[in-house]
Amino acid sequence: MVAIIHKRSWRDFDWILALLAIAIVLFGTMQIRNAQPTEAYWAKQLIGLAIGLVAMLAIAFTDYRKLLQFAPAFYVFGIILLIIVLIPGVGLKINGQRAWIKVQGIGQFQPSEFVKVTTAMMLARYFGKQRVQALALKEMVVGGLILGLPIALILLEPDAGSVLTYLPILAVVLFLSGIKLRLVIASAAIAVVMIPAAYVVGVKTGMVKGYQQERINVIWEPEKADRRGIGYHTWQSILTVGEGGLFGSRSSVEHSQSGLKFLPEPHTDFIFAVTAENSGFVGCVLVLLAYMVLLSRLITGARRASDRPGMLFIMAFVGGLTFQIFINIGMALGISPVIGVPLPLMSAGLASLIATFIAIGFAISVQLRRFVN
Repeated sequence: MVAIIHKRSWRDFDWILALLAIAIVLFGTMQIRNAQPTEAYWAKQLIGLAIGLVAMLAIAFTDYRKLLQFAPAFYVFGIILLIIVLIPGVGLKINGQRAWIKVQGIGQFQPSEFVKVTTAMMLARYFGKQRVQALALKEMVVGGLILGLPIALILLEPDAGSVLTYLPILAVVLFLSGIKLRLVIASAAIAVVMIPAAYVVGVKTGMVKGYQQERINVIWEPEKADRRGIGYHTWQSILTVGEGGLFGSRSSVEHSQSGLKFLPEPHTDFIFAVTAENSGFVGCVLVLLAYMVLLSRLITGARRASDRPGMLFIMAFVGGLTFQIFINIGMALGISPVIGVPLPLMSAGLASLIATFIAIGFAISVQLRRFVN
């Protein structure tokens, strides 16, 4: 088997997927530098790219089935990291969230980004067995518990944005594992009723904070939002996107929306707005096309997988990635609330970048072994 893998390794290696991911990161690094020219975020992003590439290659040339055997250990390690980050003095508290750990020489590290990968591995391992019947209730409950434990810990940080990015992972795995259609329809109907009801209850009980209500109201009634208050982020992002026009703004970096410090968090949450300002509508379309090709390569790899666990992991990754892209770009365009979700491969952040390359390496590993029993 080793000989077969060695012979096919470089021929079957998904160069398009790997090179496209690298290209998106490099383009994003340029935008990060444009967004924060006086900071070193862009240099750290290149360090993250180097680490991510090493991790991707190491995992790509490791049998993913062996990695899945250790999925419970990886999952427990991730849970331990989420517990450690909650300890005062160990976990860094930024903007009211204790979600980071200080790493000497690199900066801050967000465990919840890595735990997405370990959780997806655990779900793929559990639901990966061959089946001829629809999912049983017990299996769905176990899947909910696997996802629920990290979500509960992340809510204690609290980081609602990260929690939302976990939900598509389980949804995709359940859908591909043969959940009964009537349960899907029933769940959708319940969600339509319960989400507004939960919001109303949350408002009345105070569980949904005032600033969270305002962020949602900005989307529903943007013309009534306080443009100097809670609606500031959204309006500045919309202005920044509009400034780019068709081919990008002619203003210098120092006189751009982000350069003049009007746009908050331009290197992370609103990197797409910075991209729109610098490269215009044309640049944004090219970025979206790059993401579409990347996602299509991942889906192709899932279709070629020789077993269910490999397919489920890749599709869970695709579901989470697609959701993050949609939410982040929606934030920049003012069609989704500002909840602090980074744009994969483009937003500054070592944890998110490295975790994404780890998942890509896993997907390539699946493809390299599609002819091996």
